[in-house]
Amino acid sequence: MTKVGKRGCRLLAATLLVAAVAAASAAARAENADIARNRATERKSFTDAQIADGLFKIAFGAEFSVAGRVDRIRRFEKPIRVFIDNQGQPDRRAQVAAVVEDIRRRIEHIDIALTRDAGEANVVVTLVRDRDLQRIIRKRYGAKRARQIQTSLEPQCLSGFRKDDMFRIVRSDVLLVSDVGDYIFYDCAYEELLQALGPINDDESVPWTMFNDNVQMGFFDVYDQYLLNVIYHPRVRAGMTREDVRALLPDIMPEVRAFVARINKLGE
Repeated sequence: MTKVGKRGCRLLAATLLVAAVAAASAAARAENADIARNRATERKSFTDAQIADGLFKIAFGAEFSVAGRVDRIRRFEKPIRVFIDNQGQPDRRAQVAAVVEDIRRRIEHIDIALTRDAGEANVVVTLVRDRDLQRIIRKRYGAKRARQIQTSLEPQCLSGFRKDDMFRIVRSDVLLVSDVGDYIFYDCAYEELLQALGPINDDESVPWTMFNDNVQMGFFDVYDQYLLNVIYHPRVRAGMTREDVRALLPDIMPEVRAFVARINKLGE
């Protein structure tokens, strides 16, 4: 069952890790001007009701669904291992590695890391050239579904996942275009990798989230950190209903708030 959302040696693993650190360091020194402007104007204070509203709209439902129910929490219940398949130019593997590391740091209860072994991976990020994107979508999803995706989403990038009968994600696939500017690349990378973790729905009524086709962030914003930290809280499980999660929120929100405040230095 698939949901789709828009938008080989130790030396290689070590090289990617070093490159990720270097890329993150370089980004901190000279961040894209549009991303830096978004950070400077980002809203960081939200009520519990505002967080819950976005959670129920984005963690449930699906922007584009081809099979199965979409009224349950969908998330990984096993360690998440990400393999990067570079088929594009420029080579953006270091940037993807930095995004994965940033996601790991900002979601408290998640086990996510890169792997050099494609067979071990349950998330595969494929980097392609813009001119090849539609051809690869057709090859991966078939001509009919590719037309549906193009008509519904007009994607610059794409993610989808398969889940089991318990709503546990078993595999996610992400398509990212390499030969675009940094702003578009990072915006796509963050949105698609985070959607690959479960929150697959886009909703234009939530103005603070990257899961809104009218919003481009280019980084993992505070509001979406709240959503992902709820979804991956140990007391939230795949298959839970809205009512299940609503009953838990009063107990888990203080812990989620404390972590997001600490990692983003919101008290300083």
